[in-house]
Amino acid sequence: MFENLIEILKANPRRIVFPEGPDARILSAAARLKKEGFLTPVLIGNVEEVKAAAEKGGFDIEGLEIIDPMTYEKMDEMVETMVALRKGKMSAEDCAKNLKKSNYFGTMLVKMGLADALLGGATYSTADTVRPALQLVKTRKGATLVSSCFILVKEGADMLCMGDCAINIDYQDTVDKEGNVLVSAAQKLAEVAVGTAHTAKVFGIDPKVAMLSYSTKGSGKGANVDLVRNATAIAREMAPELNIDGEMQFDAAVSPVVGQLKFPGSPVAGYANTFIFPEIQSGNIGYKIAQRLGGFAAYGPILQGLNAPINDLSRGCDAEEVYQMAIITAALA
Repeated sequence: MFENLIEILKANPRRIVFPEGPDARILSAAARLKKEGFLTPVLIGNVEEVKAAAEKGGFDIEGLEIIDPMTYEKMDEMVETMVALRKGKMSAEDCAKNLKKSNYFGTMLVKMGLADALLGGATYSTADTVRPALQLVKTRKGATLVSSCFILVKEGADMLCMGDCAINIDYQDTVDKEGNVLVSAAQKLAEVAVGTAHTAKVFGIDPKVAMLSYSTKGSGKGANVDLVRNATAIAREMAPELNIDGEMQFDAAVSPVVGQLKFPGSPVAGYANTFIFPEIQSGNIGYKIAQRLGGFAAYGPILQGLNAPINDLSRGCDAEEVYQMAIITAALA
């Protein structure tokens, strides 16, 4: 998988921002990326602090761009741009204060076209990575939410994709003050399904999307089943070119015998490689079962629905994970 993504990046050079420049894991990955030459890291932080941390760790970052928000020459322009983006929700003083934080500053570099992607979260929480992205980069046209997926890789097995396992706790209708439904829960789940399928394609997966449930084709009843069934219908309308089927239990999704018994002729049932969970609890459990018991390496969470690739690391990540997620994030650009 990474060989293919690296070839894409060699043909399409990209700049990726690391908001946590002084972190040793970030510096290790940045030094490796600099040496290999297919991706340009941009480090955020106090220049002397970043250089001192690199020297202490023995990381060669000579020649890499390090930007300190506290001394950035075009800060006035950046503040002005952020004020316009926030549309009265933040004053110039508030924007200037936030832009001294590397997560906001790095996100604005992406928004202003000075970088192509951002990878944060080595020390920041997921919320502190996603919030600036939602406020500044914002969701792409037609998207009503940000979601995530994981790519699962195992030697000798086909790659898999699972979503959403990290962002959306569950799916609820969005209503106005009068109680009118603006965006239904099913629409949101359908959007996750289509977005995850498109992400899967980036990684060379021909998506066969299973909308997972505790019910298979009406075998179970209840609001959760209705949600998945309705989302399946909406997802098919949104992207008729995709193979999407459901609602189905996991065995029907992966076992040809079970799947084709219950969904005769379905291109998905029994052959699924892209799995959509009805809420975060089952999604998080599901991908970790594949990881810990199935022996799959899990890459993500990969954020979907934003206008630019911005991804979140686990605070428990190591330098190898930073390196891998940097490649994934930049390739999405």
